[in-house]
Amino acid sequence: MGTFNDTLLRAARGERTAYTPVWYMRQAGRSQPEYRKIKEKYSLEEITHQPELCAYVTRLPVENYNVDAAILYKDIVTPLPGMGIDVKIKEGVGPVITNPIRTANDVSKLQEFHPEEHVPYVLETIKLLTEEQLDVPLIGFAGAPFTLASYMIEGGPSKNYALTKSFMVSEPKAWFVLMDKLADMIVTYLKAQIKAGAKAFQIFDSWVGALSQQDYSIFIKPVMEKIFNEMKDEGVPMIMFGVGASHLAMEWHDLPVDVVGLDWRLPIKEARQMGITKPVQGNLDPTLLLADWSVLENRTKEIIDQGLQVPGHIFNLGHGVFPSVNPDVLKRLTAFIHEYSAQIVKANASTAK
Repeated sequence: MGTFNDTLLRAARGERTAYTPVWYMRQAGRSQPEYRKIKEKYSLEEITHQPELCAYVTRLPVENYNVDAAILYKDIVTPLPGMGIDVKIKEGVGPVITNPIRTANDVSKLQEFHPEEHVPYVLETIKLLTEEQLDVPLIGFAGAPFTLASYMIEGGPSKNYALTKSFMVSEPKAWFVLMDKLADMIVTYLKAQIKAGAKAFQIFDSWVGALSQQDYSIFIKPVMEKIFNEMKDEGVPMIMFGVGASHLAMEWHDLPVDVVGLDWRLPIKEARQMGITKPVQGNLDPTLLLADWSVLENRTKEIIDQGLQVPGHIFNLGHGVFPSVNPDVLKRLTAFIHEYSAQIVKANASTAK
């Protein structure tokens, strides 16, 4: 391990940095040849259950791309079996649940989650990475209550979340019990990740964009406030992210989070005009990683220029890396983000003198 690079942590706290730090959602895995080789032998679940292998997969993009953070390699449904949910990750489908939640009685049966007992392998992976292998921050993560509930109620991925939304509005009492149980699990899980060595965390509310702003503020915001309020004392940067949820960006900004993650639909400039003053993360459209370099470079410059208007920008994609992305493109892009942003910061510093 070299000197610890804390640029991302400082940007997340809204401090000025010498360059714009960068990491990519789904940077570990699918597009990497080394990972594909591992996948020929092991499933995602098998990889996450082997701390040394999982640490290797998590560490790979840091070594290959020179990004400013690692993101723990695991699935958002990893903690659910500890609550009594029977979940399997099906190749090409995603999480599939054989005992979905459909009634208030199902909610009452959910068990309490104990990280040391239910996911010791996750904590072991974090310890390996943070004690021996990384000189950048490791970002821990958890799925948000709505997104986890949507898998638990639908029984798997969904196009319209009809069962989830109807359960939410027709069984509000049971819904809030479910939200509380998930919040307790998430807080316990994230605290255990931080104790093991994670230096920041991101909450993924991948599917919350399916809700209106009104429903979000009634059925989701209270539980999100609870989670972030309980995590505040941990003293690590907290990042909020969801897809297709630009209409909820100000709702997130109101939460006690440090960083508002933006997907590719909401330019940073517009987010600032809306009144978002906190540090932001994002937000290159991941499909542009498949475009010509000149297009990718121009869009990247635009994002960095907008991000540097206010201290506190972490460069990322507006969602995850596709399997078809060439790893060399991510390596080249990372170098470009570092170099271009450093030039701008230097130029701004000399004109300010």
